[in-house]
Amino acid sequence: MTGPAIILVRPQMGENIGAAARAMLNFGLDHMRVVAPRDGWPNERAVALASGAGRVLDSAMVRDDLGEACADLNYVFATTARSRDLTKTVMTPERAMQHARALTEAGQKVGVLFGPERAGLENEDVIRADALITVPVNPEFPSLNLAQCVLLTAYEWSRGHAEAPAEVLEMAGARLAEGGEVDRLLDRLIAALDARRFFWPEHKAASMRANLVNLMHRLPLTETDTRTLHGVVRHLADRPLREDRDA
Repeated sequence: MTGPAIILVRPQMGENIGAAARAMLNFGLDHMRVVAPRDGWPNERAVALASGAGRVLDSAMVRDDLGEACADLNYVFATTARSRDLTKTVMTPERAMQHARALTEAGQKVGVLFGPERAGLENEDVIRADALITVPVNPEFPSLNLAQCVLLTAYEWSRGHAEAPAEVLEMAGARLAEGGEVDRLLDRLIAALDARRFFWPEHKAASMRANLVNLMHRLPLTETDTRTLHGVVRHLADRPLREDRDA
């Protein structure tokens, strides 16, 4: 196991099992365990919803008893949306998957329990867990679909496994404009605007020019952008003013 086992306890709908398989594979998890599925196994509806993630279902471990499904695991999380009268560590999905990663890197086997759709895990299921996972959702509507909960957990696992940059500028084959290219565009634009008395009244002209320079340098302009804007400035500068045409 390279990641936590996703353990669906008494799932009721094949569609949710299939959707959970898709959510798992989206984020690099492929070890599913299914405990006492209501409609038996294999489940045609699960296969239909799994789509390209059918291999997760093909290799799923199916057991009649939760104890059997957890027998080889060293650490088990239980997902729950409500408080329990139990002394347990409660973690967010982010913190839980950080801990899961540390455990798996140390050679331990980890599992995450997800309860049936209608009411979630029973206390007799939860007491088998070492810690709880609770998603910080709207307290007035805390219910999460089974596949949604699996997806949140799998996503948090993948975040720490291969950290993606928070923001990326897609350049589409272009390069960012150099400072000199932006300055030449600004010189041309300011000259064209000066000719048309844009910077008025006079006492505000300097600050208006500064704002324009700041704006242009703040933008992530590409070399293609600067060429396009040169064309725009040239086109507008060559056209007569409306009042000139009306004269």
